[in-house]
Amino acid sequence: MPDTLPQPTAPATIHPEARIGHVHLKVADLDRALAFWRDVIGLEVQEIWAGQAAFLSAGGYHHHIALNTWESAGGPPPSRGTTGLYHVALLYPDRRALAEALLRVLGAGTPLEGASDHGVSEAIYLRDPDGNGVELYRDRPRIEWPRDEAGRLRMGNRRFDLQALLEEVR
Repeated sequence: MPDTLPQPTAPATIHPEARIGHVHLKVADLDRALAFWRDVIGLEVQEIWAGQAAFLSAGGYHHHIALNTWESAGGPPPSRGTTGLYHVALLYPDRRALAEALLRVLGAGTPLEGASDHGVSEAIYLRDPDGNGVELYRDRPRIEWPRDEAGRLRMGNRRFDLQALLEEVR
């Protein structure tokens, strides 16, 4: 490695087409985690490794969510007030798909922690069996995103009417 690295001429920014590829979660019980991520959320199992890890996705991708018990088998959920993952966010393609996801969650008896209309998106919040935060959301078209007079994005935290969302599938 060279002794000196070239100095950037402008602040570094990530390529605009970069995406979060996957999230890997430590879980206490793989079967219990699969019952949530596969059976409630609806992700498809792509592979299971020796009963200690599972790789799940939407649409046949290699994995969007990975679950493992390598360092966490039988462990407690992370305690509040500590650092770590706040939530995993699953982006749905449209309002109807988000409503269908909400129906599965409610049908499984999974409690919701909240729901918000952020102006740019509509979001539902819950927890998986290991206490990891989960956000299920859909983005509004960019043309509808709220902006101030200078064109800067202005997200909010308004009440999200879940009954109106469920009307998408009734």
